[in-house]
Amino acid sequence: MGYRVAVVGATGSVGREMLNVLAEREFPCDEVAAVASSRSTGIEIEFGDTGRMLKCRNIEHFDFAGWDIALFAAGSGPAKEYAPKAAAAGCVVIDNSSLYRMDPDVPLIVPEVNPEAIAGYAKRNIIANPNCSTAQMVVALKPLHDAATIRRVVVATYQSVSGAGKEGMDELFEQSRNIFVGDPAVPRKFTKQIAFNVIPHIDVFLDDGSTKEEWKMVVETKKILDPKIKVVATCVRVPVFVGHSEAINLEFERELGAEQAQDILREAPGVMLIDKREDGGYVTPVECVGDAATYVSRVREDPTVENGLTLWCVSDNLRKGAALNAVQIAELLGRRHLKKG
Repeated sequence: MGYRVAVVGATGSVGREMLNVLAEREFPCDEVAAVASSRSTGIEIEFGDTGRMLKCRNIEHFDFAGWDIALFAAGSGPAKEYAPKAAAAGCVVIDNSSLYRMDPDVPLIVPEVNPEAIAGYAKRNIIANPNCSTAQMVVALKPLHDAATIRRVVVATYQSVSGAGKEGMDELFEQSRNIFVGDPAVPRKFTKQIAFNVIPHIDVFLDDGSTKEEWKMVVETKKILDPKIKVVATCVRVPVFVGHSEAINLEFERELGAEQAQDILREAPGVMLIDKREDGGYVTPVECVGDAATYVSRVREDPTVENGLTLWCVSDNLRKGAALNAVQIAELLGRRHLKKG
C-alpha cells in the first residue's frame, strides 16, 4: 500500500525534478498529482522516465483531503496561501520555499544531518526544506562536526543560475548567445550581466550589508546543525547552469587533520569524496549534475588558524538542494511516522 502524493509547482524546474526523483527512487506512490497555477491547468508533464503523463491540476480548486504528502515547489506566495490548507486537511506539507524555515514549530530537515527533528512535524503538519546552498554544506559539515566540533564557518558560494529558476537559466543562455553575435547582453532577472561574469549579490540586501541569501545560510546552519556555530557567508551568482559550489573554511574546537577528515568524509552518508592532489582530481559543477551526492574535494589544513581546515563542496542544487532532499524527507517521514500497510 502506497501514498497519495501531490507535487505543487509541478511545472517549474524544481517541481519537475521532484517528479523525476520520485520516479527514480521508486517512492511508494499509489497516486501522484501534478498541481500548478491556473495558467498551467491541463498541461501534461512526464512522471520521470515511467512513460506516465500527468495532467496538471489547478491549485485553486485542488482538494488536499485524502492526500498523504504534498511536496511544495511553488514559492513563498502559494506556500503561504495553500500549505496551511493542505496541512489542515491532514496532508503533510514538505515546503521548498523559505517561508517556514525559521518557524520554531516547523522542523527544518536534512535527513543525513538531523533526522530526529522530523518528529516535530505534527505541530503544524509542515516540514521545511532548507536553502539549496545550506543543504549541501551541512551534509559535508555534519560528520566533521561530530568528530571535532566546528566553532566557525567561513563560506563563499558559487551558485548556478538555476537557483533563480527558469528565468535565470534563460537569461544566461540568451546573454551568452547575444555576446557571441555582437548583440547587447541586457540584464533582466539579475542585477548585472551574468554571462561571462560573476555577481556578488543573491536576494535582497539587509541592514548590515549582507544579503538575505547569506543570512539564510547562517540561521539555517544553526537550526539544522548547531546553534553555537558561528557562520559568515558571501553568496555569489556565477555563469553556470546547474550545480552550486562552495569554498568552505572551518575552525574546530579540537584538532582534526586533513587525512582524518578525508577518512571521515569517505564514509559519511550523502558525501562522495573525490580528492586527488593532481590535475582534475576534484569535482566541478558540470560533473555533479543529475547526481544525488554532495561532492567534497580539496580537503587541506589551514595553517593560519588553530585546528583549521579548508574544503571544496559541489552539488546539484536542483537535486540535493531542493527536489532530492524533499523526497528524502518524505521517505524519512514514511519510515518513522506515516507507515502504510
